[in-house]
Amino acid sequence: MTKRLSERDALAMIGFGPHDAAGDRDEPERIARITRELRNGFRALQDVEPAVSVFGSARLPEDSPEYRETREVCRRIARAGYNVITGGGPGLMEAANRGARDGGGLSIGVNIQLPLEQKPNAWLDRSFECRYFFVRKLLFVRYACAFLIFPGGFGTFDEAFEALTLVQTQKIPDFPVIFFGGDFWRDLEAQLDRMHGRGIIDDDDRKMIRMVADADEALEILLGCHQGLCTDLGRPALRPR
Repeated sequence: MTKRLSERDALAMIGFGPHDAAGDRDEPERIARITRELRNGFRALQDVEPAVSVFGSARLPEDSPEYRETREVCRRIARAGYNVITGGGPGLMEAANRGARDGGGLSIGVNIQLPLEQKPNAWLDRSFECRYFFVRKLLFVRYACAFLIFPGGFGTFDEAFEALTLVQTQKIPDFPVIFFGGDFWRDLEAQLDRMHGRGIIDDDDRKMIRMVADADEALEILLGCHQGLCTDLGRPALRPR
């Protein structure tokens, strides 16, 4: 069983200790840390567009079918002219970065400091490490024109629904949020249909979740978006490799 840090130690590591008088005095420094991390993150990724952000499990191994699919999809996407942004860790993040390298694209990892260390994978051309999850998620969104979702756990769901919520509320443009994995998402689709049937999400919300079968279908969506919305927004042109 993996050893876990105490709650106190874990909170202290990410900068959220007890709310005492000393903690209150630390607030200006915490704000300064956040500001520095945002500024440095923007500098590190400012030239990576056009790019897609890819989310998926850190725990699926190299010999899994999901790893192979993620690598191949990202290879095809890189060949089409996109760069690839991931969380920079193992599993499907590694597969995506490896696929980006295979396809000649820029392979970017936005890693996170965790109580149990997550090491950057070996397939990164550029890496930036975050202390704060919210800064990391902002960087995933700031430079991406689409989001590719592969099977994963809590973090993958968090990142996928962050993107969906931002599109739904028009905080970002209507960039594609594309799900791979077929049967893995079957129960999620059933839940979304229940939500739609109850009026909790509307027709447009339901259509935002795009389930695709392969790289060909994903590329058709991505290229259509780039020729329309991304061109209108003045995003950099694609340069196939």
